[in-house]
Parts: sequence; structure tokens; C-alpha cells
Amino acid sequence: MFETLTEKLQRVFKRMSGSGKLRPKDVRDGLKEVRLALLEADVNYQVVKDFVQEVQQEALGEEILSGLNPTQQIVDIVHRKLVVLLGQEAVPLQLTGAGPHTILLAGLQGSGKTTTAGKLAVRLRQDGHRPLLCAADVYRPAAREQLRQIGEQAGIEVISDDDSTDPVKIAGDAVKHATASGYDVVIVDTAGRLQIDQEMMDEVSAMEAALGNPETLLVIDAMTGQEAVNVAKEFGDRLHLDGLILTKLDGDARGGAALSARAVTGKPIKFVGVGERLDALDVFHPDRLAQRILGMGDVLTLVEKARQAVDEERALEMQKRLLSAQFDMNDFVEQLRSVRKMGPMDQILKMIPGADKLGVMGPGEFDETELDRVEAIISSMTQLERSDPSILNGSRRRRIAAGSGTSVQDVNIVVKQYNQLAKMMKTMAKGRPINVGGLRLG
Repeated sequence: MFETLTEKLQRVFKRMSGSGKLRPKDVRDGLKEVRLALLEADVNYQVVKDFVQEVQQEALGEEILSGLNPTQQIVDIVHRKLVVLLGQEAVPLQLTGAGPHTILLAGLQGSGKTTTAGKLAVRLRQDGHRPLLCAADVYRPAAREQLRQIGEQAGIEVISDDDSTDPVKIAGDAVKHATASGYDVVIVDTAGRLQIDQEMMDEVSAMEAALGNPETLLVIDAMTGQEAVNVAKEFGDRLHLDGLILTKLDGDARGGAALSARAVTGKPIKFVGVGERLDALDVFHPDRLAQRILGMGDVLTLVEKARQAVDEERALEMQKRLLSAQFDMNDFVEQLRSVRKMGPMDQILKMIPGADKLGVMGPGEFDETELDRVEAIISSMTQLERSDPSILNGSRRRRIAAGSGTSVQDVNIVVKQYNQLAKMMKTMAKGRPINVGGLRLG
């Protein structure tokens, strides 16, 4: 989402660093470009004005301009101010004390509440909770069926009453069922509504009151840009909002909603949707997003995704094989599948600091079908061929190409990539350093 903003900010800082010693005029001119980049990213005007003013006030200090690397210090100031703008630190759900706890999801039609309900349930289960989903959207014909399908896919129970048109009663019955069945969290999916629809707004307010003190989260489609902030203000006037969930943060929007929402509403962003899969809901960390916006990567999130995707015992077993130079095609495809479990490759690349400078494909340029082709080719090999790729002669490669629906040239490329990786693993197993993109490893 922030690719364009990141590129513009990096260009500004690169020009500033090329100026040698910075003068106050250089700082002001650079921050004018930063201001323009933020406005073009659809960030709220007042938020941009305050942000740039705070950065400029600190950046024009004598200690900064007279320092050894003033541009680097200014980048650090921008990073710190971005973190403050985004909320400073992750804000967890309030799920302490006796349960069951209730989470009420509200938002506009089409904001992604139903899918987000399923994602949140999966996330909570990973954190050790027993979530129950409640289908309380009695207006959209397919809403209850959609949530049931999501619950079935995720292996999470869904409470729904197709005969009832009273969402308050449905939510109350779900809490009673959770109490009787040992669930500790009830996630209520409410009907999407327009903020100008007073009747619908009254209904969700009544649900909030009937549930006592639920954790009320507003689901916002980040693709709606500045309008998302106006929506949050409208809902905030009617509900006791505890936080926001931004969906479609992996989309093509300019990112203004994410950068404006916290400052304008005063409500923390608690989660962000980063894909269509049910595990594609991340805790919102202001410092990590600020790093990604400035092109610094996001190593901590990358490590967390790796831990979720890779079985620890299997990883240790694989490590032993790699260090003993026993790397074959089976290991090659297993490593590929483990990486793909972490999410779309373009998102993974964005988390690697300096990946763009190493010539790695940038966001939006990685073709996932290439990975499908690699898996198809290796799957078309016999077990003997995967264990010993050196036996892959011309006739075997033609058979593999036919079986995988690819060309012999495609097979040759995969074998070449495997051989390069196997050679690198053997080098590392012997304790010798290797060079990757000009970097010396080992």
C-alpha cells in the first residue's frame, strides 16, 4: 500500500544526503516535498500540517544541522514522529478477567467485517483463546451463510438463528451459549450500515448496551482513503469505540487512512488485514509500519511469520541435513512451501531491509505463478530423481516437462536453481563464507 509514498520519501532523503552539509533552506525544501508526498498519499491535511511542523521544528535544531550526518538524524526524527502519529505502541484487546468476553465488530457495508470476524477468531485461537463466532447480520441475505462457511473453514463454531430478525437477541443467546460451552470470547458480526442511517446506528448502539461492556472495534476499508476517517468519527460519536481494524492494507490504496485514523479519531488501530487468507490479520505495530514506510523493512514481523509457518522440530531436522550437505529436491520444495505459508512473496520482500537494493524483485513485480511452476515440475519427478537430481538426463527432463505442463527450458531453469542452492549449502556446511548480492555471509 505504501510503495509510492516510500519511493518518494526515499528520493527526498537521497537528495538531502547528496547535499553534504545541510542548510536550513535544504531542510525546509526537503520537508515541503515530504508534505506533498503525504498529501498525495491521502493523509488528512491537518495531520500532515502538524506532522511536518513538528519534524521541521526539531530538524532545524543546531545540534542536528551541525552533526556529522544531519540527513540520517532527520530520517530518525521522521521515523520517531511517524511512530507517534501511528500510536506509539501496539494496543492489545482487553480480554482479562472472567469471561466470556464479547467483541462487537461494526462498520460500513462492504468494509470486510464478516471476513475479519473469521480472521480475528483464527488469530485469537492461535493466542490460546476459545473463540465463538456470532452471525448477527439479519439484513444481508448471504451474511449468515458466509460466516458459517468461514467458521467451517477455520474449524470454529458459529452461532446463528435464521428464524430471528432481532440481532440483540441473537448476540445475547450467543453469550449464553459461550458461557455454557466454555468459550472465552464471542465475536459478534453485525450488519453493515451507512453512518447516516439513524435506525441502523440506533440498532448497533442497542446491541452495545445490551452486551454490557463489549470490546467494540470499527472495521474500516483502507481502500476508502480519507472517507475512512470520516466514517470513524461518525461511529465514534455513537459507539464507545475501543479501537479500529483496517482491512485491505495489502491493496493499492495510498495509505492515507492508516496514517490519519489514529490522529483524527484518537482510537488505536489494533489489527490490520494484509491478505485474503484467514491467517492474514496482523497485530498493528506503529514502529514496524513506520520502518516499512521509510523502506527499512520489518524484520520482527518476518520472524513472527516464519515461526508460525515452520514446524520447529522439522526446522531443526532440516538444519541438520543442510549442515551435512544432504540437500536434495525434496528439501528444496519443502523450503519453498514453508516460505509460501508466510504469505504472498511481494509482502515478504517488503519486510526484508534493503531487498530492493540487492536487486530482489520489488512489491507487485513478483509472479506467484512462477512458484507454482517450480512445485509442479518437482512434483512430476520420481522419488529417485528428487533424491538424486544428477540423473536427470534429456529424456527424463522431457518427461517431467510433459507431466508438469511446462517446457524443457523451464525444467532446466529449476534444476539450475537447485544446483546453485545446493552448492551454496555445501559451502556453508564446510564453514566457508558465501557472497549474496555483494554481501559476505558466514
